[in-house]
Amino acid sequence: MRSLMVEVLKTGLYDTIQDLGRLASQEFGVPISGVMDRYSAALANSILGNPSNAAVIESVVMGPHLKFKSNTVICVSGAEMNVTLNAKRLKNNVMYSVNTGDVLKFNKLSNGCRSYLAVFGGFQTEVQMGSRSMYKDVTRNYILNTGDVISILDRSETKIVSKRRKSRLFSSIKSNQSHFEASELEVFRGPEFENLDSRQQNKLFNTAFLISKDSNRMAYQFDQNIENSLKGMITSVVLPGTVQLTPSGKLIVLMRDCQITGGYPRILQLTENAVNKLAQKISGSNITFKSII
Repeated sequence: MRSLMVEVLKTGLYDTIQDLGRLASQEFGVPISGVMDRYSAALANSILGNPSNAAVIESVVMGPHLKFKSNTVICVSGAEMNVTLNAKRLKNNVMYSVNTGDVLKFNKLSNGCRSYLAVFGGFQTEVQMGSRSMYKDVTRNYILNTGDVISILDRSETKIVSKRRKSRLFSSIKSNQSHFEASELEVFRGPEFENLDSRQQNKLFNTAFLISKDSNRMAYQFDQNIENSLKGMITSVVLPGTVQLTPSGKLIVLMRDCQITGGYPRILQLTENAVNKLAQKISGSNITFKSII
């Protein structure tokens, strides 16, 4: 199957190619990476009939301008960035046909934080260690740049529509708005949670934490601190969603690009759903933690 191209006319704030990540490379010290919000990325891929691991473009707060060099179909999910195709406004979570020469633009953010663009068959970028997910020193580039051309599969619109009908897929799906609006994040108690005293534990579950501007694909941080008198610990395994407490009392929620081990107490562990929800929060938003055990 011949590959065709999508050209990056203008980049957004932080655009990357992501799939579900490197799920079997941690023994080499390589982060999992992958889409920050798996719920939204999966929604876009499912509408197109793509495999769940098909690579998408993840954009943060402000997305790119793209020119298509072939006919295909697309779907945008996640944050609402008022996307237009040839100046015509598109809806999220709807399949649209795109023709050669069409220009797709992501515009002003109005809801959420991260948007996902899926194309039929997924973006066909380099595979490193079993994944197309961009990460510094693993892939050739760690972000998209103006002038980049990205391969996509060569499929005619008629074949795509025929395939969709045969598999009885839908061209649109309504997303769960609470995914973007809810501020409560469900958590399990971490391995070192019981080392906290009752006052510290109560503060964890009764404080609205303000997301810091120092938040990214590696970790989210908060403006409020939790007093920490815990002793140091031996470096141990951490995962996306692990909440660490630093010696200075700062809470760090590890995200998809996090390291695989850490030496700070692991006091909470976000559920997978909570990691997805947190990925859609911008700096200045408030969240609370809710224990589910």
